[in-house]
Amino acid sequence: MYRNKYRLIIPFLIPSLLIYLTFVIYPYASAMYISLTRWRGLSQPPQFIGLANFQKMLQDEHFWNALGNNAVYLITLPTITLILALFFAFLLTQGVPLSKFYRISYFFPQLMSVVAIGVLWSFVYHPTIGILNSLLQAIGISNPPIWLGNPKTVLGAVSGVAIWQAVGFYMVLFIAAMEAVPMSLYEAAMIDGANRWQLFWKITIPMIWETLMTAMIFIMIFATNMFAITQTMTQGGPSRSSEVLSTFLYDEAFLGSKFGYGTAIAVTLFFIVLAISLTVQRLMRRDTLEY
Repeated sequence: MYRNKYRLIIPFLIPSLLIYLTFVIYPYASAMYISLTRWRGLSQPPQFIGLANFQKMLQDEHFWNALGNNAVYLITLPTITLILALFFAFLLTQGVPLSKFYRISYFFPQLMSVVAIGVLWSFVYHPTIGILNSLLQAIGISNPPIWLGNPKTVLGAVSGVAIWQAVGFYMVLFIAAMEAVPMSLYEAAMIDGANRWQLFWKITIPMIWETLMTAMIFIMIFATNMFAITQTMTQGGPSRSSEVLSTFLYDEAFLGSKFGYGTAIAVTLFFIVLAISLTVQRLMRRDTLEY
């Protein structure tokens, strides 16, 4: 009986397996190999050099600078984005007037292209014609910052755009999870005298914990990338002060024609993302609550 079952299943699995091997496993394996070579892309076949690219990377101050900027994003983006998303989600599930309008308004940036968002906010931050500095001057600040031209402010400016763009998505994600929590749990807690703050921490957070863990993984993966917004708004400047690993590998591979070195950076980024995802899953793992 079991043999007949597998004879029926295996022929249907083979096409999917072949597609997966061709478009997922083979590119990963090729990237691993190219990271161990010296290759300029369109030149002669790759020259195997072992771990030389990774040794060079560890000695490259630009690599550590980009990694440090990614670390800043890994701290600021998940913290601020998820706190704001949780706050708005909880607020909009409490019967606030015009809640549907606010949901659409906060989610709207998700419907826009990341490149369009980067261009839009580049004009907002413009030191002379930007609306932000114009507003600051209108309230009496005569010398507002050059947001994207100052190494001290550029990471904060780009982080603000990323948070503005992402918070609506996670808000909707949390709203869907919160609305699935049975009202009977809240009613029982209110009968026992719980206030809204206690309802949030004692019922809402535990019941949406799986969603919160998924959101944390998503936003941290986003924070390790940051390519589109950074490349559109600053191209890694000024003086590499906003460069991240994804823009660094782009410059090395496609502008510097160092495809072996660029791929080594990409492989390193892959393992960083993998390590972050596994770590978050392990640290946030809890027993699943059923209701």
